[in-house]
Formats: sequence, structure tokens, C-alpha cells
Amino acid sequence: MDLSLSGILASTLVGGVGFVLFQYGRKSTRMPQLVSGLTLMLFPLFVPGAAWLLGIASVVLVGFWLCLRAGL
Repeated sequence: MDLSLSGILASTLVGGVGFVLFQYGRKSTRMPQLVSGLTLMLFPLFVPGAAWLLGIASVVLVGFWLCLRAGL
């Protein structure tokens, strides 16, 4: 975890998006939202920099979008 200002702000942003996705997935029992939200909430704890954090979050969100486009 990066303790610089950019790392903290990026982690808060990604974790907040993950929390919203997780709550929506939990209430509507939708697996792609649930898994993507959980991933976005947990992986910022293990990523050392803000650039890596935003890059991995982008990959997770693109994967989420592709799952939705596939009808999952």
C-alpha cells in the first residue's frame, strides 16, 4: 500500500467504486457486480503504487464490462 497522497486518493476512489458495485451485486444477487466489487475493494491493499492501482482497476472494470456485454 502506497502512503503518498496520490496512492491514498486512488485507493479511496477504487475502493469506493468497489463498495458500490459490491452492494449492488449483493442486493440484486448479480455475480459479476459482486465479484468485481469485492476485487476492487481488496486489491488496493496489496498494490504498491497509484499507477499500478489505477491500471489494475481499469483491467478489472473492462473485464466487468465484457461480462455484462456477454450477458452474465
